[in-house]
Amino acid sequence: MNIDAGAENEILKSLRDVPEVKESYFVYGVYDVVAKIETETMDRLKEVITWKVRRLDKIRSTLTTIVSEGK
Repeated sequence: MNIDAGAENEILKSLRDVPEVKESYFVYGVYDVVAKIETETMDRLKEVITWKVRRLDKIRSTLTTIVSEGK
């Protein structure tokens, strides 16, 4: 996610209030915040991102990547 400057703590706190967000971190580089979201279905993931994450104040943009296989 790209967020407004200085909004890191506010965004991290808001993300941690979303039950589907399992982890969230402030990072340096092209993006400002990374969050791991887990849902049972792709439709539910779309709902969470659209209605719970992208609607947070001070988030400018998001990029979603889907993990297809893990260890």
